[in-house]
Amino acid sequence: MEKENKVETRNLLLTIGYCGSAYHGYQVQKNAVTVAGTLQDALEKLLKSRLELKGCSRTDSGVHANMFCVNFKTDSRIPCKGLINGLNSILPGDISAYDCIQVPDDFHARYSSTGKRYIYIINNSNIKNPFEYMRALDYKYSLDIDMLNKQCRDFIGTHDFSAFCAANSSVDNYIRTIYDCKIKKEGEKVIFAVAGDGFLYNMVRIMVGTLIQISSGNIEEGSIPYIIKSKNRANSGITVPPYGLYLDYVFYNEKPYINF
Repeated sequence: MEKENKVETRNLLLTIGYCGSAYHGYQVQKNAVTVAGTLQDALEKLLKSRLELKGCSRTDSGVHANMFCVNFKTDSRIPCKGLINGLNSILPGDISAYDCIQVPDDFHARYSSTGKRYIYIINNSNIKNPFEYMRALDYKYSLDIDMLNKQCRDFIGTHDFSAFCAANSSVDNYIRTIYDCKIKKEGEKVIFAVAGDGFLYNMVRIMVGTLIQISSGNIEEGSIPYIIKSKNRANSGITVPPYGLYLDYVFYNEKPYINF
């Protein structure tokens, strides 16, 4: 009697990137176009099965990702290279699959992560850039990069970041560790970068808004330690628009860092 061939179930880690302008965030929503829903549709067409996806994060509507990780389990024997090629032939032009590897069965794209790096891009010019429409914040007023880098250092450490979280958030724990935080200017482009073990709802956008208001004089220089200690959202800055925000890198088995 011949033995039945046992089909191996693989846990695959897929790395994608996307422009979030056309999507209502990553997470699947009813009656809304999302990155996860679009990716599920493409995988179903390729693998003939509707898969449950485990995402590394929940990016909001309009937020982009240079690197976003998703894991899923499948009985398909399509090699990873073939999976990437197949997905990229199906996915719309604003989502791309970059990499695919098999990972241990207990690997989870979110819970196995050691942290993330986000960047926020500002077009710091009197003239708007049509090629970065919905991809960067237009801000024409002067930004003192040296001063702002000094302010950024006050975010570093393990703190209760309640003051830098959207008021309607329902998380139980507001404590996060920021490993590094920097800002640089390249021509007329200003890039804010922050690396940490995790981030609260709208946290990065409020951090950037606070720095902008410090630069404009609406918030006093050196106020960030006080704002953190206050745990009061009313003391921090504005929430800047989502379209300048990018999930830049997802870390596994290493301490998050900034690469500039």
